[in-house]
Amino acid sequence: MKITDIKCAVLGENPIVRITTDAGIDGYGEVENSKSYLKPHVLFYKPYLLGADPTNVESVMLRIRRLGGFKPWGSAVSAIEMALWDIAGKAAGVPVYKLLGGKVRDKVRVYNGGVRFPMQGSSPADYAENMVKMKAAPEKFTIIKQGVGFHSAMPYEVQNFTFGEVQPSRFHDNRGLLTERGLNHVIACVEAMKSVLGDEVGLALDCGPGWMVPDAIRFAKALESMHIMWLEDLLTGDYTPHVSADVYREVTRSTSTPIHTGEQIYLRHNFKDLIEKHAVNIIGPDPADIGGLAELKWVAEYADLHGILIAPHGIFDGLIGLAGLVQVCATLPANFIAFEYPVARPDWWYTLLEGLPNPIVVDGFIQVWDTPGLGVRFKEDVAKKYLAKEDEGFFD
Repeated sequence: MKITDIKCAVLGENPIVRITTDAGIDGYGEVENSKSYLKPHVLFYKPYLLGADPTNVESVMLRIRRLGGFKPWGSAVSAIEMALWDIAGKAAGVPVYKLLGGKVRDKVRVYNGGVRFPMQGSSPADYAENMVKMKAAPEKFTIIKQGVGFHSAMPYEVQNFTFGEVQPSRFHDNRGLLTERGLNHVIACVEAMKSVLGDEVGLALDCGPGWMVPDAIRFAKALESMHIMWLEDLLTGDYTPHVSADVYREVTRSTSTPIHTGEQIYLRHNFKDLIEKHAVNIIGPDPADIGGLAELKWVAEYADLHGILIAPHGIFDGLIGLAGLVQVCATLPANFIAFEYPVARPDWWYTLLEGLPNPIVVDGFIQVWDTPGLGVRFKEDVAKKYLAKEDEGFFD
């Protein structure tokens, strides 16, 4: 079997990768919906892939893996890797999890990152009200993640929140020492959310990046009695092209509150310091950024050897990304906690695919399906209606 073409179309907000073969089997991967600009980057890899056997996934990835980078540039490589596994599974007539070593669980836990309700403001009452809505969601999530600090509107809406200059940006690029008032405000909002969730639903906090070490330690220690699931990306994280393992270790060793990072990190090599130095308690690689499913699996196994937990990121991965997350997380060792549940954006994406369970999430879990490949298929007659004119031949 040989690869005959690599195509990429933007469906809604997600670049979709389609790899075709001379055997008539194709495979699909998906770039996050926050990265519609990556279509040309996906197509950059086409000359490296044509003529290769797509079922030799690792051999194909060796051609392109070193040509990616930290978020967002590893996303194109990651989407191609998922499409290769989709082909390999279809060719073998088995679900991808079989090719990754086999499943160790029949259902995978997800945490709520994607089912969101508009926030009215940034007060403790606003956070409590938002938790009431998320706790009542029909998916019955057992873990909910909420943004606070620099990963929220607090720097813009809370007066004198930080000593730093607040920059307007969609990439969470604010950074600086919090005022006493700012730190107390974040703690009060966490207390308000815990008053709603109690010990029935776990609370994880998406915090930054942007915190300074003294604030990170003060904040983590203030929450020690609240049994918070984790504090995510306090120092580095979203769109940060470095790891800072030594700095994270300083925070992690100062508190019993679990510290988490990793969504932006590309390749196993860049998790090495975090894991070997025990710099964090939990890693959160995103299969759509780390380099794909097998790369995430490798890092999870290595983390497990060092007593470090894993809660994969995935909020923007879309429905094909969701399928990939289910397949790989079914195979992960016991250090797996849950993965972040992505939703379709726009909603009409739910009409484009077959193969997902309905409902997708039941009591906070997704049942692992057994159909070949990633297990989802396009309804091409429906999907074609949403293609831009330049992409009209995507399914041909």
